[in-house]
Amino acid sequence: EVDLVESGGGSVQAGGSLRLSCTASTLTPDDYAMGWFRQAPGKEREGVSCISFNNKYTYYSESVKGRFTISRDNAKRTLYLQLSRLKPEDTAMYYCAATTRLCNLETSRYNIWGQGTQVTVSS
Repeated sequence: EVDLVESGGGSVQAGGSLRLSCTASTLTPDDYAMGWFRQAPGKEREGVSCISFNNKYTYYSESVKGRFTISRDNAKRTLYLQLSRLKPEDTAMYYCAATTRLCNLETSRYNIWGQGTQVTVSS
């Protein structure tokens, strides 16, 4: 059974915005830091942003800092990623993931993954 389900991806023009959501079905959000990752064709999966279990800490990769905003609503068991001022190089499959470790952008430290939602940005 897939515990994390992403939604909200789509196709937009450069400069546009999207809001991604990731809903957990069984895990208890308060026990996990959550992260967003992305993988473009032919490239390795990379960390985009993470948020601590209690919303106190967030972290962004340099490539998205100032353009993307991560948030979570534990009562709704949902993680969000607001994507703004999108660029063609943001085109990728976006994944959410959960870890019992501290907020970080290392893919190897996350053990629960969603199946991804595609974001395509045209110039």
